[in-house]
Amino acid sequence: MKPDIAIMDYGMGNLRSVEKALIRVGAEARVISSPDQLRSAHALVLPGVGAFGQAMERLREAKFDDLARAWVGEDRPFLGICLGLQMLFTESEEFGPAAGLDIVPGRVVRFHGPAFEAKADDPGLKVPHIGWNELEITKPHPVTQRVPEDAMAYFVHSYYCVPDDPDWTAITTQHGIRFVSAVARGNLFACQFHPEKSGDVGLKILANFVDLVRDQAGAHP
Repeated sequence: MKPDIAIMDYGMGNLRSVEKALIRVGAEARVISSPDQLRSAHALVLPGVGAFGQAMERLREAKFDDLARAWVGEDRPFLGICLGLQMLFTESEEFGPAAGLDIVPGRVVRFHGPAFEAKADDPGLKVPHIGWNELEITKPHPVTQRVPEDAMAYFVHSYYCVPDDPDWTAITTQHGIRFVSAVARGNLFACQFHPEKSGDVGLKILANFVDLVRDQAGAHP
């Protein structure tokens, strides 16, 4: 069975790259531009690049905000990527404060502090944080099964997420400070890095998500 995975198109995201990667690992992935196109999808994906406030405005205009809250509220499989992770939080300080979906209580803040000020000339410690970096898995979750301990993933961001409850944290990464690079709870998994651009590690994470979706679809036909 190929799970039907809907990728939300609100005008800000690497949609085709995500779609192709999900298809490659066994999903029936498709892009939707409104909740009316959801049909019988087994999972939702919220990708995103760009500014937080503008993305939230477009998400609301497309009426995907209420859909995302309801979907996660029912503990149905949900994947957030990059800005799609950040928008799950209560608010962001980017051009803000700007209100998010408030699914994950917490804030999105810019990289700052003594670690960055002390190493202002260090080319490896610039903002935005761009390039490959190591993932440290901090709690078990179906989406991170069999991901190697020294796994690397691709990042492009200037802001990071700070959940109020540390139990949300699934993966952390070091960039001047140790920050939360993925959250997970139930059938929700969201990551700051781009799995669709992260080679075999990213494909493994996406394949694990597809397996999770398949399992859930089998349990709830």
